[in-house]
Amino acid sequence: MKPTEDWLSLADLGRIYGISAFQCGRVLEKQGLRDRFGRPTSCALEAGIASTHNQNNPIHLALWNVELCRKSIERNGYQPISRKTKANQWAQFLEALAAGSPSVNVTPEQMAEDVPEELVGEVNDQLAQRGCDFRLESSDHQNNQEKSLHVLI
Repeated sequence: MKPTEDWLSLADLGRIYGISAFQCGRVLEKQGLRDRFGRPTSCALEAGIASTHNQNNPIHLALWNVELCRKSIERNGYQPISRKTKANQWAQFLEALAAGSPSVNVTPEQMAEDVPEELVGEVNDQLAQRGCDFRLESSDHQNNQEKSLHVLI
């Protein structure tokens, strides 16, 4: 099984709430949905809250049902962060990277790859409002550039 809108990794599930995969896992463990080794409990699997997509994988990577996990996470006081807040956080982060720092070893271009496609326009608008010259490219634009490059080769 691959991640979809309904089934997410802990990292992607945590992003909805602005928390790390570790924090998200702790909440699910507290609710009895994960064991102390990070694996879904039999209860979570039987209830369809979690799915281990490769039983032979020693790490037991699991995907989590967004709707079924929502109650457990929100019961612990977490609320989904707004789209506007997400875009603002990305814009602040990319602006700081574009300004540069000798102690940071990543470029804004590298981090831009992780910006969700649906936020590209809003993040670019916020970067422009901040006076930052850096802009994100949509994957459609990047795909067209790659196709053009293949034509040239």
